[in-house]
Amino acid sequence: MSDLPKVRRLEAVGFRAWPAASVHYDGSWLFRLTAGHPSRRLNSVNPLDPSDIRDLEIRLQKAAKKFSDYGRPLLVRQTPLTPPKLVAHMDAAGWAEAGRTIVMMADLATLPRDEGLDHLPSRDVGRFVDARIRVAGDDPALKPGLTEIINAIKPETGLFIFEEPAFGPAAVAIAVHDNDLVGVLQLGVAKERRGGGLGTAVLHAALRWAKLKGARQAWVQVEADNAAAIALYRRAGFKDVYQYSYRGPQAA
Repeated sequence: MSDLPKVRRLEAVGFRAWPAASVHYDGSWLFRLTAGHPSRRLNSVNPLDPSDIRDLEIRLQKAAKKFSDYGRPLLVRQTPLTPPKLVAHMDAAGWAEAGRTIVMMADLATLPRDEGLDHLPSRDVGRFVDARIRVAGDDPALKPGLTEIINAIKPETGLFIFEEPAFGPAAVAIAVHDNDLVGVLQLGVAKERRGGGLGTAVLHAALRWAKLKGARQAWVQVEADNAAAIALYRRAGFKDVYQYSYRGPQAA
């Protein structure tokens, strides 16, 4: 059984940390749409009240039309806040699951004091985006959309880039400091540099910066099939809080 108040808080800070271009509510269902980036987190329906079950079929039809107008497939992000009746409806209709994500938290009081003290975040969004795309091997066409997302983040944000003289960007991460919480997003290590401790180094640099800013706890969202990332976060003291998945009608 999930701690629903904690889930609600982590959902709220997650939305602020990775803002969608368009936000619309239908009751307590939050529609997030972003034409410039295909991320599922930025293009999904997010039910926020387990008791909001009125007119499910009509609302899903309206959502499908809205998403189609944006050129996006309809996706419902199923979290512990999703009404059980909506989950049952998707199950009965044969909606496919399109990926599962684990939300984890760690207490920053356990963070080693000697990690990341000499690495300050960058303020250059363009430089960070270039580094992120190179490290992740992403399509350079995503640069405008990713730049727009990062520029739209309202809480204080640290952009961390680890570079090597003969290689260039080798690891990156974003830390979003929101009151007593910090979210770590877009953490990545170049394929050629994995296994050498760079992931731990950039993670601890981001967490140390946030701790000095007043953060007490950290959160991350990691895909359930990314064993290496899960191991990295668990070594750093992160523990599972809840999971979510994306559901779509395409396979119905």
